[in-house]
Amino acid sequence: MPPKAKFTKEQIVRAALEIVREHGADELTARALGKKLGSSACPIFTVFENMDEVMRETENAAYRLYDEYIAQGLQDTPAFKGVGMQYIAFAIKEPKLFRLLFMREREQNPTIGTVLPVIDANYPRILSSVKAYGLSDANAETLYRHLWVYSHGIAVLCATRVCALTIEEIGNMLTEIFVALLKEIKAGEQT
Repeated sequence: MPPKAKFTKEQIVRAALEIVREHGADELTARALGKKLGSSACPIFTVFENMDEVMRETENAAYRLYDEYIAQGLQDTPAFKGVGMQYIAFAIKEPKLFRLLFMREREQNPTIGTVLPVIDANYPRILSSVKAYGLSDANAETLYRHLWVYSHGIAVLCATRVCALTIEEIGNMLTEIFVALLKEIKAGEQT
């Protein structure tokens, strides 16, 4: 008969998420997790097979937190700008989680045309917010992709503390690039 679990899956994942939030993904070890839970590492493995499984569940928990930011952004007006602002806010407020989700090497190497659906389950909802500007599907995807690259750059600068920007500066930068790109795309649609 297997030993009774001392901690629930949720308790372990919550503790693992706290470790990653505070110290980064590289610091999530069985020993660190056991210490965070006030135990040895052994009880972790009555719930999880191995640390890879713990990391996957921790990543899923980080994505759920990120999804809350994106949902908030989609409620803003304009929604697409709200998404960009929330993406960057996530990087500022949760830099270690941002790094875990969006600044690590991946097994698959998607192209620039396919990366967004691969890394973000919110892709369809965000793309829909871009289509609200009366763009074709292809042009909406192009605008989204360009603005993601721009927003991602700002987010990385903020998450790594390379550059400090105010919310007002970020908002102005996103608006300027959005207006310029939208104007260029709309002009291309008319020719």
